[in-house]
Amino acid sequence: MIGESHLQNANFYNLYGPAETTLTSIYRKVSIGEIEQGTVAIGIPFANVQIQLTDIFDQSVMLGQEGELLIGGHGVFAGYLGRDDLNQKALVNINGKQFYRTGDLARMNSEGLLYYLGRKDHQIKLHGQRIELGEIERCLLNITSISACVVMKWGEDHLVAYVQSDYNDTAYFRDCCRSQLPLFMVPSMFIPLKQFPQNANGKLDRKQLPSPNSALTIESASSTQSNSPQNALEQHIHDIWCEIFRYNGKQISTRANFFSVGGHSLLFIELYHRYQSKFLFNNEMIPISSFLVETTIADHAKLIQAIDNNECKEETWYPLHLIEGIASFAQERIYLDQQIRFMDNVSVYNELVVLKLIDGTLSRDRLERAIRSVLEKHRILRTSLILDTNLGRLVQCVTQNHLAFTVNIGNTYTNEAELGLMISQTKSNVNIFDLSNGCAFYCEIIRKNPPGERIDREDLIGVQDVIVFAVHHAAYDRASRQIFFADLITAYESDEPLLKREDIFQYIDFSTYEREMDMTSASQFWRSYLDGYQIKCQLPFLIDRQQFTNNQRSGLSINNKFSFDNKSSDSFLSYASSHDVTPFQLGLTIFYAFLLKLTNNNTDLCVGCISANRYRTELQNLIGMFVATLPYRVTINPYDSFGKLVEQVREKCFAIIQHSHYPLQRILADINFNQSNLSLFQTVFDFITESHYTNDLSIRNVKLEPGSSELYEIFPFDFGMTFQYNALLVDNQLSGFITCSRDLFDEATVKVITRRFQHFCQQLFSSEFTPDSINMDLRPIFKFDPSSPDEDEEPQLINFCQQKGIKNEGLLLCFLGTFLL
Repeated sequence: MIGESHLQNANFYNLYGPAETTLTSIYRKVSIGEIEQGTVAIGIPFANVQIQLTDIFDQSVMLGQEGELLIGGHGVFAGYLGRDDLNQKALVNINGKQFYRTGDLARMNSEGLLYYLGRKDHQIKLHGQRIELGEIERCLLNITSISACVVMKWGEDHLVAYVQSDYNDTAYFRDCCRSQLPLFMVPSMFIPLKQFPQNANGKLDRKQLPSPNSALTIESASSTQSNSPQNALEQHIHDIWCEIFRYNGKQISTRANFFSVGGHSLLFIELYHRYQSKFLFNNEMIPISSFLVETTIADHAKLIQAIDNNECKEETWYPLHLIEGIASFAQERIYLDQQIRFMDNVSVYNELVVLKLIDGTLSRDRLERAIRSVLEKHRILRTSLILDTNLGRLVQCVTQNHLAFTVNIGNTYTNEAELGLMISQTKSNVNIFDLSNGCAFYCEIIRKNPPGERIDREDLIGVQDVIVFAVHHAAYDRASRQIFFADLITAYESDEPLLKREDIFQYIDFSTYEREMDMTSASQFWRSYLDGYQIKCQLPFLIDRQQFTNNQRSGLSINNKFSFDNKSSDSFLSYASSHDVTPFQLGLTIFYAFLLKLTNNNTDLCVGCISANRYRTELQNLIGMFVATLPYRVTINPYDSFGKLVEQVREKCFAIIQHSHYPLQRILADINFNQSNLSLFQTVFDFITESHYTNDLSIRNVKLEPGSSELYEIFPFDFGMTFQYNALLVDNQLSGFITCSRDLFDEATVKVITRRFQHFCQQLFSSEFTPDSINMDLRPIFKFDPSSPDEDEEPQLINFCQQKGIKNEGLLLCFLGTFLL
């Protein structure tokens, strides 16, 4: 050991270079401070050495981006003797110079310093998240009893850690990993070996490592049992998880985090209701927030085991066999909102699903029969809404419209622009539905002209033909889509009516039970939650046009997309997992922090958030309108860290989710606020997790491709942000869009806002700005700057309008991204 006094006079150098480049190619003189911080660069190349950082397509990457390190110049070897196969992989010619592929990943900062990131062949993807195996190995090597380790992917769902150790305490190894790594990076299995197998050169022989299947006998019985269900309760919970994740015949560790094995918010809600149905408890006995705090099978078993089933058993909702009754709170809200806030010539609540045939053909007649069968089963799709002026309430009545339902046909399109215009017109058409007569569903076939394939029969739907399904939002929400298409596919493929049972629970039954619920505690919560908030004050955006005096909207919008690159997406998901927050909660936190900047440091922020609101087991398989837009309020201290804001938002969300069933109109009534002026909810946030029903829809092996909603976006709010997560995509798993009302914003303004938000997110999740999550956690919110560096440096003179109630209007000078009033 070197004495501390000698360290002060010593010089430390970090040297990098594989044997194929004559040992050392890159160097860096480092300080003790850098060593203590643990972020030491490998340095800069020697004068006679050239380096390249390339992506998977052998294209050079930009500063701050990750790439494979290639080394050229003096010292690069000529090749492996007699191994042309290896030479072809290891050596590459760039502009007449030979470079060696190191297989190492690195990035270069603006000062030209290189940072080593790990091995290219040790980076894998598990459950949609990229994982650097070397990071797990370094964590394990910090354990004194482990002299060597190798981590690798096993199958599609597991990480396996081989450790060279005399000790067999795999539970301790797992706990060490859990304390330092995100849960999705903790290996599913630890395989201790006395000595790693070696090849003739004395290096690790990976091929000789025991397979995880045969190594199951090596792990101690206690360790194996600790990851398997220990009792009947854990086994029941494990089986529910497997059903939800569709893990047929697979094992899920009882210590696995729900979100680390592919779970998301909507699945968690489904899981919670499955628990309620299986173990007979209600929201008061165990709120969903308790399950969100502890998200493993073992944790959930402990919560459920503590239930006293005799204490409070939730009353079951049974079918009431009604054909007429009062409308639900959600239907009432949608119906009145359309009447009050929007112009008569536009509909903002037409929900569309657009599908284009990619191959094969479908029968129009058979499709009609299948749709009639779905309409027969789900009565809400043929239910009328009528305002009873005598009683002063909205009434719903089940009709028999499905018996005469037909698919509309006759329109044709020649190109995508023409198709987009037709769909846009359908999206805002006020005449395709007649709610007063129970016409809440519409279907149209738009044929390709000329057709994609020659079709001899007029009743066939061919390649490139488009099917448009439209449902009024008063009868349908986002979660209804999966239910609708599951039944439609079943009905089409069997060409028989769906199982007809009179005892099926219907949406009209829910509407009746909902009115009888005791909502006293929810009312008290929302009163307290919004106490002191300036309800009548909108968020102080700088807008382009003066608002209409009657607050009516056209529904037309501007939609700008933003996206996260793969590294930023992984960083986002890793942060959410390691901090035990849902992606929705993390996205909402980012939105709050951005709004703080966008509204000139307005610290009391309240935005509308979309809640699925299917809070009971009986509602899970119903088509209908359940979605609630709820006020999410947070008070921000700009000097708090981002990590503290994440915790604050997480707590708020847990509190709200227990009271999400309380209708918006009652929240407004409790605080003496009129629904005709919903300025409180003109800024909204949503997080959408795409499912296989969205991306991979087929009927009788005929593939249908979803159309892009951006072509025909109608938006019922002034300003909104939506995140989209799709784990099935290889790239751009995380993206989103900012949507603004054309009544208030110009396209140029929305582009600036979107560009600034993209830059804001890069500061949070891009390695160029944030080398690790610890720095991001501790950084004060006010230090994040949304001003994009690539904004025009020339002064811009823009005429903005202030919000209603602020009389003075003036010129705004925008220079270098800074507003000077």
